[in-house]
Amino acid sequence: MRPILSLALLLLLTLQPLARADSPAAIDVLRYEPVDAARSRTVPVKIYRVKSAEAKPVIVFSHGLGGSRENGVYLAEHWARQGYVAVFVQHPGSDESVWKEAGRGERLAAMKQAASGKSLLDRLGDIPFVLDQLERWNAESGQALSGALDLQHIGMTGHSFGAVTTQAMMGQTYPLGKSFPDPRFDAFLPMSPSTGRGLSASEAFGHIQAPVLCMTGTEDTSVITPEMTAESRREVYAALPAGDKYQLVFEGGTHSAFSDTALFNEKRFEHHHAAIQTISTRFWDAYLKGDAAAKAWLQSEKPKAEAKLIEKDVWEWK
Repeated sequence: MRPILSLALLLLLTLQPLARADSPAAIDVLRYEPVDAARSRTVPVKIYRVKSAEAKPVIVFSHGLGGSRENGVYLAEHWARQGYVAVFVQHPGSDESVWKEAGRGERLAAMKQAASGKSLLDRLGDIPFVLDQLERWNAESGQALSGALDLQHIGMTGHSFGAVTTQAMMGQTYPLGKSFPDPRFDAFLPMSPSTGRGLSASEAFGHIQAPVLCMTGTEDTSVITPEMTAESRREVYAALPAGDKYQLVFEGGTHSAFSDTALFNEKRFEHHHAAIQTISTRFWDAYLKGDAAAKAWLQSEKPKAEAKLIEKDVWEWK
């Protein structure tokens, strides 16, 4: 019987898939619903990481109007595999519940109503609360994230309303001199940035010293806020002072270029997501990992070729 068993065992082993050195790293996904008792508000988060003995820099993502923590998977998984802990925050009141709870003919009106100052203030409370919560989890023995987070190196990013949230965290100035920066963030990536109201772009952004990467497209308009044009989105980068500032502009890129799915039948080019992954990661490498080679790469024409941008796409820095 032994030869038969040995043969069977050999056959079984040959049928097992072998681990490949170049196979994608397994991503650990965690979901939490922490409660901000001071505001009686639950702020759901979804966290992506590859388990490691070393603490990893953190990237906080804020979704757009009508989105959720489930958005941006193509970015979350990519960043996690590149050595980051990606924390995707959900903002009640300006999340998917806005349109899911409205009648089919009332959804656009509900979305416009949710794009409010109150929703922004709620978001500006959510982000510092999540950072506080990350600090607690990182220090808590036995917690899944215990010791996993390098909270000395944190980036903030978001799309659309999430970009507005990101801009506030980086210190955008609002009327009456108000601002809401959180000094725990080191670098910022607003996708589809907005100039805001009541102040010129230079008054709102001319003082920002932190590293900033703006991403937009030449067709990046908004159904919710029609006054926000593709041209006005580029005013944010133009107003930022020189020094560690970058901008990617997709020729023909719409508002959906940065989303998981295209809305309103908007066109998205095949290279958009891969370019966003490549360039964003090099930005984080430069400013969250202190990678001098990544910074030199950003301040060159290499992204045009290596991120496979098309001829009319714009890559610029100052």
